[in-house]
Amino acid sequence: MKSDLERAKLMVSSSSSWLLLCLLTATTTAAVTTVQPKCSFPAIYNFGDSNSDTGGISAAFEPIRDPYGQGFFHRPAGRDSDGRLTIDFIAERLELPYLSAYLNSLGSNFRHGANFATGGSTIRRQNETIFQYGISPFSLDMQIAQFDQFKARSAQLFTQIKSRYDREKLPRQEEFAKALYTFDIGQNDLSVGFRTMSVDQLKATIPDIVSHLASAVRNIYQQGGRTFWVHNTGPLGCLPVNMFYMGTPAPGYLDKSGCVKAQNEMAMEFNRKLKETVINLRKELTQAAITYVDVYAAKYEMMSNPKKLGFANPLKVCCGYHEKYDHIWCGNKGKVNNTEIYGGSCPNPAMAVSWDGVHYTEAANKHVADRTLSGLLTDPPVPIIRACYRQ
Repeated sequence: MKSDLERAKLMVSSSSSWLLLCLLTATTTAAVTTVQPKCSFPAIYNFGDSNSDTGGISAAFEPIRDPYGQGFFHRPAGRDSDGRLTIDFIAERLELPYLSAYLNSLGSNFRHGANFATGGSTIRRQNETIFQYGISPFSLDMQIAQFDQFKARSAQLFTQIKSRYDREKLPRQEEFAKALYTFDIGQNDLSVGFRTMSVDQLKATIPDIVSHLASAVRNIYQQGGRTFWVHNTGPLGCLPVNMFYMGTPAPGYLDKSGCVKAQNEMAMEFNRKLKETVINLRKELTQAAITYVDVYAAKYEMMSNPKKLGFANPLKVCCGYHEKYDHIWCGNKGKVNNTEIYGGSCPNPAMAVSWDGVHYTEAANKHVADRTLSGLLTDPPVPIIRACYRQ
């Protein structure tokens, strides 16, 4: 027979256990109920340069040739890579089709978005032609103008077109407000600056450059857009093209990874100003969810620690012939010592970081996607599937 004291102790113990169980259950239930559901983005609208161009510049000018696209699409697909770009991995993560380029009139389907990016695009207009230095005439303000026209024209066509098949290729007007708006642009503004300005002059232009990007975000916000995914710029000093005609660099010219130090410092300055601008936009646009995406960090990881990530020499170009001072660009033919050479692909692009000296391989683009779409390198640190929620 248990004594009264023992029975009392047992009752207290049982009550404590029950109370603890209730607290744990309540805590768990609260945690479950506060988990935000996945965002349901019906479409993606992208603005950018060659890092996210899925066929714009190829449609507007000369088409991109073999062996571009060989790794995934098994043909040229308007992308400056052997396969997919980061924007393609974004579409996959959101379970949406790959984006058709706005400028591509044949075979395009805009039901789930459109891509206004073109290779060589800048944020600010440049006083150059594409035939001089490869700078696209479709700067960011022109891309926004194209978006405005696209939105208005698609509304008109939707009411005019009788064919259900043709209407299925058009966006729904009510879905523009629910779409994801992605930006990946700014690299070429710095590239032009390196060529035409002093370091101090270029640095002084950065606030104006990012203010133009802010204006583009405001434009879309005023039309109802609410979710923005903004990439910063990558480490320009790590592009192998910088080393083609460099010769022997002076001490301190390169950083510990073999990249041009001054160019990377300018890219980081651009990124600092861009992040400040994003923070200010969040305060100004009170209903917007704006995510700042650090692709610089993801790309520099491949330069500083390639073996750990499964890559070979990150400064070695995969496609093209680049030996000493002889350079034959990817997909082109040329003569070296009276012998015709074709600038073809390396045997294993999956181990390469640089595809053609300027652009990244699909494997490198996938690394960037893996590191950013999870929210690991974003501010706020949210995965893209929950980027629609204002933090």
